[in-house]
Amino acid sequence: MKFPFKRRSQPQEATVPAQASGLGTFGGVYTPSTLTILGVIMYLRFGWVVGNVGLLGTLIIVTLATAITLLTALSACAIATDREVRVGGAYYMISRSLGIETGGAVGIPLYFAQAFSVALYTIGFAESVVRNFSQFNQLYVALITTIAVAVLAITSAQFAIKAQYVIMVAIALSLVSLIFGKPLEPTDIEMWGAADGEAFWQVFAVFFPAVTGIMAGVNMSGDLRDPIKSIPTGTLAAVGTGYVIYMGLPFILATRADASTLIENPLVMQQMALWGPAILMGIWGATLSSAIGSILGAPRVLQALARDGVLPRWMSFLGKGSGPDDEPRIGTAVTLGVVVAAVSIGDLNLIAPILTMFFLTTYLVLNVSAGVESFLQSPSFRPLFRVHWSLSLLGAAGCIGVMFLINPQATIAAAVIVAVIYLWLQRRGLKTTWGDVRSGVWMMLVRIGLFQVGHQQDAKNWRPHILVLSGSPTRRWPLIELANNFTQNRGLITVSSVLPSGSRDVAQQEELEETLTDYLAERGVQALVRTLTAPDPFEGAQRLVEIYGLGPLVPNTILMGDSEEPKNRDRYCNLIAHLHQAKRNILILRNSQEESFGVYRRIDVWWGGMNANVGLLLLLAYLLSSSIDWNNVRITLKLAVPDEAAAQDARNNLKGLMRSLRLDATSQVLTLDGRPFKQVLHQSSKGADLVFLGMATPHDDFSSYYAGLQALTSGLPATLLALASPDFQVDDVLTST
Repeated sequence: MKFPFKRRSQPQEATVPAQASGLGTFGGVYTPSTLTILGVIMYLRFGWVVGNVGLLGTLIIVTLATAITLLTALSACAIATDREVRVGGAYYMISRSLGIETGGAVGIPLYFAQAFSVALYTIGFAESVVRNFSQFNQLYVALITTIAVAVLAITSAQFAIKAQYVIMVAIALSLVSLIFGKPLEPTDIEMWGAADGEAFWQVFAVFFPAVTGIMAGVNMSGDLRDPIKSIPTGTLAAVGTGYVIYMGLPFILATRADASTLIENPLVMQQMALWGPAILMGIWGATLSSAIGSILGAPRVLQALARDGVLPRWMSFLGKGSGPDDEPRIGTAVTLGVVVAAVSIGDLNLIAPILTMFFLTTYLVLNVSAGVESFLQSPSFRPLFRVHWSLSLLGAAGCIGVMFLINPQATIAAAVIVAVIYLWLQRRGLKTTWGDVRSGVWMMLVRIGLFQVGHQQDAKNWRPHILVLSGSPTRRWPLIELANNFTQNRGLITVSSVLPSGSRDVAQQEELEETLTDYLAERGVQALVRTLTAPDPFEGAQRLVEIYGLGPLVPNTILMGDSEEPKNRDRYCNLIAHLHQAKRNILILRNSQEESFGVYRRIDVWWGGMNANVGLLLLLAYLLSSSIDWNNVRITLKLAVPDEAAAQDARNNLKGLMRSLRLDATSQVLTLDGRPFKQVLHQSSKGADLVFLGMATPHDDFSSYYAGLQALTSGLPATLLALASPDFQVDDVLTST
């Protein structure tokens, strides 16, 4: 059997393997993470935080913010120790766990969050410079600094990384100078801050970017010598270091200046310190190093997005790398443009809350990724750093709770942005070669559902689960089209083909099934596919019906084409008899039109006195009428009686039946008046698009009966012959429809 189409090729995973840059735990994770944590917020806004919410309020903010980042760090460590983490950091983790659509929906905002972080740090640097050298313009200083940082990242990323060690020493000196400093004024410790201070959650929103440095090391994952070891060790150590420092600084600030001074003077630490220039060195070092860390991380997220095909095809050039370390120089240049636009805003307090929402969204999804992976207990998820799923989901709940407390409107806006990106990526139908956790979720739900369904069939919840014996779908497409219109996502369709013995081995059969699945999906049909080999197609079909299914979920309806060859009629009729004994509904399509069913406007259902059959046919007609193709169909139930004397009672009975069944159908009683039924049938249904007829139960001379049925329907429009299962509870099914 030939199938005249080719399987659509699967794109290989686009992200290239990490290059051996040799970065270890201290230089590649701990140092950049710590420098990003101990950055512009600590030097220029931490006094403002203490002044607004007081000592206790600050300790609560630090603890809550660190708890969220710690839980997220634990989730990131679990994922990082389960699989190789490549370029893209958090985006890479999420996309390989929850799928490329979710990864892209979060990865794009994450990229902008990283880019805006550069603006946050360069603006902070410029603010500190202008406060000490008032003759400079803050915007110009910020723009020049931004360009200089980007040029450094493009030309010498390794130099930028090595410069971190010097900056770390400068920050340590500044903290030592602050510890041994002096009070500015006598003060009473403000436990809850100024009476007219900012709201608690607004202050939290300004502070939170201070603890988002956990992503600095993760974003450099593609440049680490051993990400699986370095990310957990370096990240958790950086979180711990930042928490200790942020819990100690509020005591120093609250005991050395009153709330108004802390709020109004961003450089209050410089005045408190034993040696003021040390604070200035720390500020400049921290802001510049944080800006460098972000300008190194953001383009790598952009590079991963482009390589995975998340970005539009015309932006694929952003995935290119340069040099032996595969540095994203083009992405860095593009990021520079984004940062310059953000720097033009020039307001630190405006940019910080925007970053908070972006980072919290990323942390939320990262926690969900780790929590779901752990909860499903998939055999493939075996992290060396184990975290219980409840901790990850607690981190996710904390993220979403804090987002709503900070700004409900902004939270909804962020959710809408992520949802729009997700739907856009889903519509593009991106395909990947890596698995994700979604399959595990569906597998768990399928398992639960199968055991809940049970073997006792509930007639009121009957659904058409159709096994289509189609052969080549391109040759018998009307069969698949009809099955799809019957189900309309109510039941399952399985498209099956019986191949000659020896024509394909097992591996080739699996490849053919994938090819058929792709072909059906391209034509908008959601269906399972099953192929098997057999010496005889009728024997193969019989065996398929016997073995196919999973527990109680087996096809209850068999749809197949007619057999026009007289020499095959006996075997074909034996197949029908076997399917009937197997308690399956049998549908046979005699289609004189290879491409369609006319104009999809008229269905004639003929009542031949077999109640179960006509019930099945009326139900199928109703299912068709609710499909897109047949939504304007007119259904007519037709009955032929010998003469007019019998017609009147028949009309009344049919009208009552239509009312009780609540079907949008009309009834028509035709009188034979001595004419053969075939003549009345052909005259009445010649304009129909689909004709429904029942079949008799198989008996000893069923082959002769079926030959007569073929002769009766010869010349009719597309005709569907139906034989209801022996246990098909037509009354319960129809009354529940």
